[in-house]
Amino acid sequence: MAGKLTDKVAIVTGASSGIGEATALALAAEGAKVVIAARRSDRLLALEARITAIGGKALSITTDVSDEAQVEALVNTTGAKFGRVDILINNAGVMLLGLIDNADTEDWRRMINLNVLGLMYATHKVLPLMKAQGVGHIVNISSVAGRIVNAGSGVYNASKWAVGAFSEALRKEVYQNNIRVTIIEPGLVATELPQHITHPTVREQMKNYYGSVKNLESEDIANAIVYAVTQPSHVNVNEILIRPIEQQA
Repeated sequence: MAGKLTDKVAIVTGASSGIGEATALALAAEGAKVVIAARRSDRLLALEARITAIGGKALSITTDVSDEAQVEALVNTTGAKFGRVDILINNAGVMLLGLIDNADTEDWRRMINLNVLGLMYATHKVLPLMKAQGVGHIVNISSVAGRIVNAGSGVYNASKWAVGAFSEALRKEVYQNNIRVTIIEPGLVATELPQHITHPTVREQMKNYYGSVKNLESEDIANAIVYAVTQPSHVNVNEILIRPIEQQA
């Protein structure tokens, strides 16, 4: 399949649903060889079959990005199979909202491990490959919550602000290596994220909030990612903030 990303190799984490799934399909449609990673093997295999059916190339690797050893295996397997990594989409994450007082601190650990450390592990592992090949692009999926803080989302906010800080420091460290860094900050997107909230009252509140506006679709975010990674080599799209037109906050 020919396109703007022909012969490029991309890793997409959190690819079993939502933004990750849509992004993998969009990158494959532009000709990229896509390595799809997530914890749900059955969904990865189904996505791999869909990509193959449209003439694309995909490799599914079951990965928990909160486990550094699994992330290292993901990157090493990709390098061994394809010889390079041109694009990394750090998409895996959870949104476990709730008040700080009386919180289930396991939710905090899950968010920090996935949203922050998992993203950092993947970035750390691909950098030697990207530096050696003299080119690369790292796309980190953050959120409007990485800009605007609200009661009830303090730790989620903290994780996404961390993504923003890490991304900007990374950009300043690797631009001389011809490695581009982009942060994507979606507003309300119709994905599984709200369903993962463990607090029943907060989960119902977020269901109502999401239902109050027409949400973005995962494909809208995938299109923004494709825009960023297909720009001319001298263009580094650092940040894309994208909301539904009806979303005020």
